[in-house]
Amino acid sequence: MTSGMQGTRTELDPVLHAVAAAVSGSGLPPMVELDPDGARERIRGALQSCASGPEVASVSAHTVSPHVRVRLYRPAARRSAGTIVHFHGGGWVTGDLDYADATCRMLANEAGVDVVSVDYRLAPEHPFPAATDDAMEVLRWVAAGSEGLTGPVVVTGDSAGGNLAAVCAARSRGQGGIDVAGQVLIYPVVDADLGRDSYARNSGVFLGSREMQWFFDHYCPDPDTRTSPLVSPLRDADLSGLPPTVVVVGGHDPLLDEGVEYAERLTDCGVPVELLRFPSLAHGFLQFTGVSPAAAEAAATIVRAAAALFEDEAVEQDSTTGGVHA
Repeated sequence: MTSGMQGTRTELDPVLHAVAAAVSGSGLPPMVELDPDGARERIRGALQSCASGPEVASVSAHTVSPHVRVRLYRPAARRSAGTIVHFHGGGWVTGDLDYADATCRMLANEAGVDVVSVDYRLAPEHPFPAATDDAMEVLRWVAAGSEGLTGPVVVTGDSAGGNLAAVCAARSRGQGGIDVAGQVLIYPVVDADLGRDSYARNSGVFLGSREMQWFFDHYCPDPDTRTSPLVSPLRDADLSGLPPTVVVVGGHDPLLDEGVEYAERLTDCGVPVELLRFPSLAHGFLQFTGVSPAAAEAAATIVRAAAALFEDEAVEQDSTTGGVHA
């Protein structure tokens, strides 16, 4: 297990510190005092802090089923066979395809593969397991070769989207026809335990225990269900057989400890893991690439790590067939 940056926590990036201070002093009510529609509107209003992604060859909308839509990004230059399936963040309650647009554009062009961004159903209108069911439905749609898509598949996601990516990778084990070759989990939610030390240290910078409790209450109203590996992947008794994994953590993120613990558990189970640590960044930093150079640099590092999963997959396939990968 390797680390993109040494250490766990340094001083908070000054740009993010200024943004957090501005939000705190704005006089706006906390998100947890809003209804879901109000929270969604607030998240949409903050998208201008995210840098627009690069131009790609094409972007198109597709309907997977009556309740699941996707946005398909074709790369400017194709370099590998395969597809990335991306799940946006937002606590399973907020977020949409636009929330993930810049990230998906970066992924498409850096990896040189198609990217499918998933518009899964949101809670509380559609609580657990709706989002996980939608996520698996899209994986099956990709595996069927829809729109000319090919394997191998790498699943990616940030925050709640990282949760869905991890759940999909675990559920896909042993399912014929779904070839998940890697997963990139960006400050993922992998456990429902809000009592870890990083919650005590880091709550208050964009995300904290109150917000996560609000999200879980909407997404998974039954507390007993939250211990299921389909909600808390860290609680899966057996993590062996999962594909090569990139886990991304921020030093000022309440989810830091569970992300690191998940990476350690995977490593102990023999899964190749790259742990990327960004000690000065907080939860949700992908949404601040337009104002924070540190967040922009981290985003570039993450998409390079995702692209490397396809390169590693190609080398592995060539070694098993005796071919040479150019």
